[in-house]
Amino acid sequence: MPDGRSGLEIVRGVTLPPSAWRFHYARSSGPGGQNVNKVNTKVALQVNLAALMAALGPEASERLRQIGGRCLSHRHFRVTSDEHRSQEANRRACLSRMREMLLQARTRPRVRHATQPSRASIERRLQSKLRRGRLKSLRRTDEDGQ
Repeated sequence: MPDGRSGLEIVRGVTLPPSAWRFHYARSSGPGGQNVNKVNTKVALQVNLAALMAALGPEASERLRQIGGRCLSHRHFRVTSDEHRSQEANRRACLSRMREMLLQARTRPRVRHATQPSRASIERRLQSKLRRGRLKSLRRTDEDGQ
């Protein structure tokens, strides 16, 4: 868990300085009973987007822009959590969500190579179409217009 004095290691090999991120706290709408109205358990992790993009590299940054959705603004990457009753659990949930998104962004998608169906699979498909057509033709009567 980051203590505010050291860098925040977001994923292996990528660490952000303390000036590039911070936690915000607010009253939560989630579970907590009467504490919802008294305790700031909602957590928002806000990371400077420029520092994050510099740490990730150009390819991963572009993928993050594609998958980031509403977490990204023009200046910040923001993840929130208010699903737990404690501030500490919500802080861990924010870090976990951010790490998942960043790992997804760092993973280079596999290139899909177009393939053609095999001769045997084409033959099986045609045979099944013939069988189905014969079955349907057996259901017809002379009154159907044939």
